[in-house]
Amino acid sequence: MQRTLKTLLLLTAVINLTALQEAKAVSNGSLTVTINGFKSQRGQVCLSLFSGGRGFPSSSDRAVAARCVKLENAPLTVKFDNLKAGNYAIAAFHDANGDGILNRNPLGIPTEEFGFSQNPKILTGAPKFADSAFLVAGPQTNIQIQLLNFFG
Repeated sequence: MQRTLKTLLLLTAVINLTALQEAKAVSNGSLTVTINGFKSQRGQVCLSLFSGGRGFPSSSDRAVAARCVKLENAPLTVKFDNLKAGNYAIAAFHDANGDGILNRNPLGIPTEEFGFSQNPKILTGAPKFADSAFLVAGPQTNIQIQLLNFFG
């Protein structure tokens, strides 16, 4: 009887541990971002992934993840792994000259292509986090960003 009870307790512990590991694995997902709208195939694309409005869209040092990827093919696909479920927003730009910054004219208007998740309409300035936010939930989330260019 006591041996059966120990076996039952051990089996319950193994089942609980397995369920906990599976729940943890499901809670983190990946995000695939497809970017279109390039005027040229030169340079790189820089992306910043934010989990809140703080620093969005221009302070990549406040981003959950930030990276620049060499542009070899268009459309470009970039993947972010191991993301906790929640709301995120992305700011991206085509760094055609490879200097790592979004170049602007003397009036502050970007001279390189740029875009945001949810592709919000840009009128007088950068969008708010809420205008670009999307939900990462489940094992795989896919979004598309269409780059904009004010100097067509």
